[in-house]
Amino acid sequence: KMSSGAADLRQRKKQNCTESDKMAPEERNKENSKLGRSPKYMLIQRFAKLFFGCLAAVTSGMMYAVYLSTYHERKFWFSSRQELEREITFQGDSAIYYSFYKELLKAPSFERGVYELTHNNKTISLKTINAVQQMTLYPELIASVLYQASGSEEVIEPVYFYIGIVFGLQGIYVTALFVTSWVMSGTWLAGMLTVAWFIINRTDTTRIDYSIPSRENWALPYFACQVAALTGYLKKNLNCSAEKFCYLLVNASTYTFMMMWEYSHYLLFVQAVSLFLLDSFALAQTEKVHEVYRIYLFSLIVGYLLQFENSALLVSPLLSLVVALMLSKSLQMNMKKSTFVSRLLKIIYVYLVLTVAVTLNFLLKMFIPHKENEHLLKFIEVKLGLNSTKNFTMNWLLCQESLQAPSQDFFLRLTQSSLLPFYILVLIICLFSVTQVIFRRICGEPLKETVKLEDGRIGERPEIVYHVIHTILLGCLAMCLEGMKYLWTPYVCMLAAFGVCSPELWMTLFKWLRLKAVHPILLALILSMAVPTIIGFSLWKEFFPRIMTELTELQEFYDPDTVELMTWIKRQAPVAAVFAGSPQLMGVIKLCTGWMVSSLPLYNDDDLLKRNENIYQIYSKRSAEDIYKILTSYKANFLVIEDSICNEVGPVRGCRVKDLLDIANGHVVCEEGDSYAYSKYGRFCHEIKMNYSPYVNYFTRVYWNRSYFVYKINTVISFQS
Repeated sequence: KMSSGAADLRQRKKQNCTESDKMAPEERNKENSKLGRSPKYMLIQRFAKLFFGCLAAVTSGMMYAVYLSTYHERKFWFSSRQELEREITFQGDSAIYYSFYKELLKAPSFERGVYELTHNNKTISLKTINAVQQMTLYPELIASVLYQASGSEEVIEPVYFYIGIVFGLQGIYVTALFVTSWVMSGTWLAGMLTVAWFIINRTDTTRIDYSIPSRENWALPYFACQVAALTGYLKKNLNCSAEKFCYLLVNASTYTFMMMWEYSHYLLFVQAVSLFLLDSFALAQTEKVHEVYRIYLFSLIVGYLLQFENSALLVSPLLSLVVALMLSKSLQMNMKKSTFVSRLLKIIYVYLVLTVAVTLNFLLKMFIPHKENEHLLKFIEVKLGLNSTKNFTMNWLLCQESLQAPSQDFFLRLTQSSLLPFYILVLIICLFSVTQVIFRRICGEPLKETVKLEDGRIGERPEIVYHVIHTILLGCLAMCLEGMKYLWTPYVCMLAAFGVCSPELWMTLFKWLRLKAVHPILLALILSMAVPTIIGFSLWKEFFPRIMTELTELQEFYDPDTVELMTWIKRQAPVAAVFAGSPQLMGVIKLCTGWMVSSLPLYNDDDLLKRNENIYQIYSKRSAEDIYKILTSYKANFLVIEDSICNEVGPVRGCRVKDLLDIANGHVVCEEGDSYAYSKYGRFCHEIKMNYSPYVNYFTRVYWNRSYFVYKINTVISFQS
């Protein structure tokens, strides 16, 4: 019965598709005859609109990519610097990603390079890692293949090719946002406004300025393409060819997005929840929504197999939710009918989906061994106040700016660019309209097949409802963690631009206000052109001079102390040496010199997190003997102490590395409401600089400058007074 029911659904879908294809030209011909326009004239008009819209979208993306490239050159003087100075601009985890790209290019063959990355024992001492799986290095694999296959070795340097791809993807990102707002509003003026707001609020829409190789800069453009395709796919009365194209694009972009970023399945989970709510309120075609669920399922299975059986995908909430939705589908047979039984079934359906999803996720985590994301759950517990901890790593994560609640400056910047006020206006109108539609559905009123402008029912369009739910969910996350603003703000730009450029939104507002003095349709059409034009001119006047100043102003980025340190390591340190220090600095050392290090700035592996905490003890109040034992346990030969961490004067007391270490080690004493660090040993990073026993017995200073002190870890301990 189930198979015959599915066959009936598919057959009905095909019939509807062919019927809409047949009916669409007839309806258009009737409208054209009423307006006195020939079909040929209308065809030319539609083609011209599509051509110029696509041209504007592609041009916007290309100009943004050129803008990023020019700004990067002005900021770092890239073309006039030596290779070492260029590589120093990659900091923290960005340095690690680029270092593996370099290793792939140096390998005798691509196959050999991939093998060395999957069996890597030359990066972290005493540890063999599968770097491709652990660090999601698929972007670097693709970039290295393209660089070698395209014969670019003689044309462009590897670093320019690498950052060029990332800037090109950012151009695609902007183009996808342009297309999404264009599809929703029907005018590419909305796309232009989206791009303008995105660039003006670049500080809050992207991390490209200071972290080029980060995974989200590779992944989010594909997610934007997926959202654009999904927006088109959810539209009503879509012809067959357009629907198939959108479906294939959703397929390809979902899978690619999942391969590019280890946390992609969490963002897809938020999207799946949005679609689940959309379908639960019977505001979209159930068959289309379930097709998207199948895409998720396919992407998870293929991702699991190609990511070396990544268990994190099996225990992900996305898989549990999708499986629960597929199992509960049989209850949706009569849910669209306006009967008491159907409403009761709807409540049972939602309850069943949530129960099955939670239970399934619990069982999967019980039986499938996984460690990759356990620290995330612990972090969420502490963040929500459900637990407290003295753990250094957890408290260090809680102190990161990206994991704090957003500051007032963030909202002030969005308000100054007029983005936030218009977003709130559009969101309120859409939300009220959606609420009205849901109430009508509960009362048994069916949805209209085609929503006309004079109806003023923007909440009946499934793609609009999806974006309203999606942006609310992302907004809730952004209100908790500032780092989530990079996922939310681009869609704020898109939704606000769509709203002010959409005659349907203004018509929905005028329907509520019951305007009689002016014809509401005419006023809606005028405002949908006038408001974005006024916004555009005001943005141009205020922000265009600032953007041009950014591009013409030469900025100075030079770090001579780090350059000197890297030069000394390459010239003086033995090839087999292992360096120990802060994880961020170790990433730069690995990239610039190729030497082995004892830790890396990675936060998805429990062993590496423990290593980082242990090596950070060089900034704690512990004895020379304790530090020596820790460093030698990781076979470290050289220790690098950073003066900026040792003498850190942070804006928030208690969030400095040395404060967090004192708390974790129990070296904090509270008296009369004040806390003091106390230990019978001085702070190691200070004491070692004094050159007295017992520190000189274990460590010998071999190099120093204003920022760094390098000590050789003695293999033979000399006890001298």
